[in-house]
Amino acid sequence: MRRAPNIQKLRTHVAFVFLHHEFIKENLVERREYQWNIATSAANASTLIVLPTGMGKTIIALLVIAKELANGKNILFLSPTKPLVNQHAQSLSAFLTIPDAVAVFTGEVAPEKRIALWNSKRVIVSTPQVIENDLIAHRYDLSNISRIIFDEAHRATGNYSYVFIAEMFKKQQNQRRCLGMTASPGNNLSEILEVCKNLEITNIEIRTKIDSDVRPYVHDLDIKWKEIPLPAEFNHTLQLLKKALSERLLILKNIGVLDSASVSLINRKKLLEIQQTIQTELRSRLQPPTELFKAASAQNAAIKLVHAIELLQTQGVNALQSYISRLMSEASSKGGSKASRDILRDPNVVEAIAYVKSLKIEHPKIQEIVSIVKDQFSRKKDSKIIVFTHYRDTSQFVLKQLQEIPLVRPVRFIGQATKESDKGLTQKEQIDIIKRFKDNEFNVLIATSVAEEGLDIPSTDLVVFFEPVPSEIRTIQRKGRTARQMAGKVIILIAKGTPDEAYYWSSRAKERRMHQELEVLRTALRKKIHDPAAIYQAAQQQENQKKLEEFPKKTSIKIIVDHRESRSPVMRFLTQKDITVEPQQLDVGDYIISSRIGIERKTVDDFLGSLLEGKLFVQMKNLRATYSRPLLVIEGEGLLTKRNISHNAIFGSFTAIIVDFGIPIITTQSAQETADLLAVMAQREQKEGDRVVAIRGEKTARTIAEQQQFLIEGLPNVSAVLAQRLLQHFGSIRSIANATEEELCKINGIGKNIATDILKILNAEYLKE
Repeated sequence: MRRAPNIQKLRTHVAFVFLHHEFIKENLVERREYQWNIATSAANASTLIVLPTGMGKTIIALLVIAKELANGKNILFLSPTKPLVNQHAQSLSAFLTIPDAVAVFTGEVAPEKRIALWNSKRVIVSTPQVIENDLIAHRYDLSNISRIIFDEAHRATGNYSYVFIAEMFKKQQNQRRCLGMTASPGNNLSEILEVCKNLEITNIEIRTKIDSDVRPYVHDLDIKWKEIPLPAEFNHTLQLLKKALSERLLILKNIGVLDSASVSLINRKKLLEIQQTIQTELRSRLQPPTELFKAASAQNAAIKLVHAIELLQTQGVNALQSYISRLMSEASSKGGSKASRDILRDPNVVEAIAYVKSLKIEHPKIQEIVSIVKDQFSRKKDSKIIVFTHYRDTSQFVLKQLQEIPLVRPVRFIGQATKESDKGLTQKEQIDIIKRFKDNEFNVLIATSVAEEGLDIPSTDLVVFFEPVPSEIRTIQRKGRTARQMAGKVIILIAKGTPDEAYYWSSRAKERRMHQELEVLRTALRKKIHDPAAIYQAAQQQENQKKLEEFPKKTSIKIIVDHRESRSPVMRFLTQKDITVEPQQLDVGDYIISSRIGIERKTVDDFLGSLLEGKLFVQMKNLRATYSRPLLVIEGEGLLTKRNISHNAIFGSFTAIIVDFGIPIITTQSAQETADLLAVMAQREQKEGDRVVAIRGEKTARTIAEQQQFLIEGLPNVSAVLAQRLLQHFGSIRSIANATEEELCKINGIGKNIATDILKILNAEYLKE
C-alpha cells in the first residue's frame, strides 16, 4: 500500500471558547477564529466562501443569519437536496434563540402552506427547485428577503435553479446580499468567475487547511492508495469483449469517423466525441447515407462494450452480470436498443457471457475491502467507516460480504431514484439511516455519490474508495467525510492496468491544480471584483445608464402552462421575460397562448417515445379537436439519430401530423429557443388585448352533446368521464347547476371536496381582476 504525498498533520492546541451572540444559544457553538473572521467579512457584502469540507461552513452561515436577524431582516437558505434542507433547518432551529423562526420548504409542503410560512417566518430553508417554481407561479416574491445563502454554490452555473433565483433576487430586491458556500469551486478561474457573476459576488473568502487561522482546527489525514492486480481468470472474458469492440471500431474507422481501431487507444470520452460528429453529419444532410446510420449503431454498441469491459476491470463479475441482464431486457423490450440486440448476437459476446457465468471468482477489491474493514475494527472496535462505490450493484454486493463479519453492522446508503428492481431510499429513510449511523446502530456506511455532498454524516475513522473518481470535486467531498473531529484515514483501491489508474491520476492533477489556482485566486479574484472597471461594476454602471425606453415595460402578457411542465426550463425563461406564467392542470396541450392557439411541446426523446408507444397520434387528435390553431413544438437535437428509428418512419409521422391533422410543426434547439418562440407568439396574439388567453381554446364545429360535455369539463376536477356521468345522471347543464352538494356527491367519483368546488364556481360572483 502506497501513501499519497499529501498527509496532513496540522492540528495544534487551541483553547476551546463558546460563541456569544444574542440570537445564538449559549454554550452550544465553538468559536473558531476563521469562522468569525469570514462571517464578519461577509456581513456587509455578497460573499463567496471557499472552505475545505468539514470546516463548518454551516456555522459561518449561522453567524451571518444571526447578524441579519439582529437587523430585523429575513433570510432564504438554499440547499440542493431535501436531506440537506432538513439537516440545515434542524441545526438552525437548535442554535437560534428565536423560537419557531425556521420553516422548511420542499415539494412535500403544500403551496398554500408555503405561502403562509413565507409571510410569517424569519428564516426559510428550501430546495432551489421549490423556490423557482413558486416564483414562476407568482405565489410570493423575494422583496422581503435581505440575504440568500447558496449552499454548494459551485452549482450556480448554467440552467441550475440557483441562477434563476439570483436573477429574480436582482429584479425584486434592491438591498440584497448573497452568500455562496462551497468546498470545491472548480479548477479554473473562469468557472469561479461565472459563479461570482451569477451571484453578484463582490467579496471572496478563501481558506485552505494551512492558513494560520484554520490550522489549529485541522486534524491529521492519512491518504493511501493500493494497487489491486486483476485475476488471470478475467483475461479470457476481457479478450472476447475487446475483440467485439475492435470490430465496431473498425467499422467506425472504415467510415472515416475514427483514426485508429486500436482498443487500447479508445475510451468513453473519445466515443462520445465520435457520437457528436455523427449526429452533426446526420443533421446537416437532407438524405443521410446509409453508412452514417451504420456508424451511429456501431458507436452506440462500442460505448456499451467499453462500459462492460470497464465494469469487469474495476467492479467485478457481479456488476458485469447485472449489466448484461439489463442489456437483455433492453434488447427484448418494444422499441428497444438496436445496439443491444446487435451486441447480444455477437459470437464473441455470447461466448463471454457463457464464460462469465462459469466464473467462481469475484473482483479482488471485494476481499480487500473485507480485509481493510476487519483490520480497522481489530484496531478500534468503536470505529465508523464509509465505503464509497460508484455503482449500486457493487454497493449491494459489498453489503452482503460485510454482513458476514462479526461486530460489523453495515448499511447501504443510496439515492432516491428507483432503478429497475432496485428501489431507492425515501428522504425519511435516508435521514433515519444517518441518525442510526450517528447513534452507532450502524458502523459501516456503504454509499454511492449521494453521500458525497453536504450531508451531515458524522466524522468517520476511515473512508474507503472502492474505485477512484476522475472529478476533483467528488474526490475532495469523499475525503472530507473523515478527519473532522479526529484524525482520519483514506484508502483508495486502484485496479492495476485499468481505467482506475487514469481516473486516480486525473483527479490528483485536477485537485493539485485547483489548490494552486486557489492561492492565485486570493488576489486575482479580489482584484477583478474590486477593480472599478471590472465586469460587475461596469455592468452595474451600464444598467444604471439605460435610457428610459430601454427598461422593460410592464406587460400583461400571460401564458397558461400545464403544471407538469414545471420542471422544464421553458417556464423559467418565460418568467425572466416578464411574462406571467400561470400553471394549471390542462387536459390537452402544454401551453395556451390565446383562445385559439394551444401548443404541445415535446423534447426529442418525448416525441420518439410517444411515437413508439402509440400515444402520439391520439395526442395530436385531441390537440386538433381542442384548438383552432394547434401547434407542435419539438425541442432538442438528434431527432434522426436517437433510438435507431428509421428516418422514413419519423418523416411519415411528420406527414401525418401536418397533412392529416393540419398541425404545423416547429423545431427548436433548446428550451431557451422554445421560450423565445412562445413569448413572440403570445405578444403577437395578445397585443393590445386583441385575444384573451382562454383556459380552453376556440372550438371547431361540435355536436350539442360534445359542447355540453366541453362546458362541464371546465368545472374544477371534472374529467371527461366525470362530465359524462354528470350529464347522464342530471340530463342537462341547468340541472347540474341547480343540484345540491348532496345530489352531486351521489355521482361516482365526486366527493364532498369536488362537489364544494363545483358549487363554488357555479355560484360565485364574477369579479374581473
